[in-house]
Amino acid sequence: MNEINPNPGYKRIATEEAWAPTELMNLFHKELERKSIKDPGFYSLWGFFSGNSQRAQDLSRRLQDLNDERIKDMDSAGIDMQVVALTSPGVQIFEPEMGTSLAIRFNDELADQISKNPDRFVGLAAFSPMDTKGAAKELERGVTKLGMKGGILNSHSLGTYMDDEKYWEVFEAAEALDVPIYLHPNTPSPQMIEPFLKLGLDAAVYGFGCETGLHALRLLVAGLFDRFPKLQIILGHCGESLPFNLSRINYMHGHVSTSNRYENVKPLKRPAMDYLKENFYYTNSGVAWAPPIMFIRDVISPDRMLYAMDYPWQFIHSEVAELDNLPMTGAEKKQFFEGNARKLFKI
Repeated sequence: MNEINPNPGYKRIATEEAWAPTELMNLFHKELERKSIKDPGFYSLWGFFSGNSQRAQDLSRRLQDLNDERIKDMDSAGIDMQVVALTSPGVQIFEPEMGTSLAIRFNDELADQISKNPDRFVGLAAFSPMDTKGAAKELERGVTKLGMKGGILNSHSLGTYMDDEKYWEVFEAAEALDVPIYLHPNTPSPQMIEPFLKLGLDAAVYGFGCETGLHALRLLVAGLFDRFPKLQIILGHCGESLPFNLSRINYMHGHVSTSNRYENVKPLKRPAMDYLKENFYYTNSGVAWAPPIMFIRDVISPDRMLYAMDYPWQFIHSEVAELDNLPMTGAEKKQFFEGNARKLFKI
């Protein structure tokens, strides 16, 4: 087993790291009892991770901690700093106005925790995307008043995606603030989850990537980046497979968009490939494997690939030591582990 290099010549900034305030965990537990929302994915995911298994208990404890245990874990794994965001589905299973009220409280709590260890943590602001004006206002407050470095969008909200223009005010705010939105996975929406559930494919094995990649493409095809050309979206897990389908997406969308086959699919100002190269950043969260990391650096850009661990959902002590041996120069490793994160998040 490789040993962690204590002096690699760069800091290691992990950029997709989850947190859940105790209040949110309690609300999840209440919802599991009430069963009042129509989202089978929520009950599948949190039905297990609110349970009594050792895995569930360890995850629950680590999610709620932003102090001693988390910092100890970071030190033992070789992580210098985390970019922390509200875990999925965050506030997005609640009524829109309630979601905004919760986001305000949780952002305040996250900012307070960060202030205790500002050299170890920075944060992304939560918002309630279905409350369009409230979402934009809270993202702005989070960035300008609390020092957040962007926003967290935990994908669909009870099956609603954000490709409809009526939800775009928060993206307009992000572009104006010059901060990115992290498009984080959720379990497949109620419309698509059934084929995933029977064999446990609804979460990280496959469902997360299918659902979040779909959301990203819906935003792209809807013309979001033609409206907001400077907007930046972050995708984890090596881009939810989209970079590996870059050529096919580009070719087929080019034909579909000019065929008049679909009422809502019109030509974009640029080829689909260009948006995936110029309006998206990518992290390797949950993928500690050289081939896909190097592929994205080669095909997208070395400037758009960042390190992430996906703590505490996927906490592997050996990961950093393995990735320290990526086939990169020292300068390239510094860019991957530290430089791109500092530039994107203005750390």
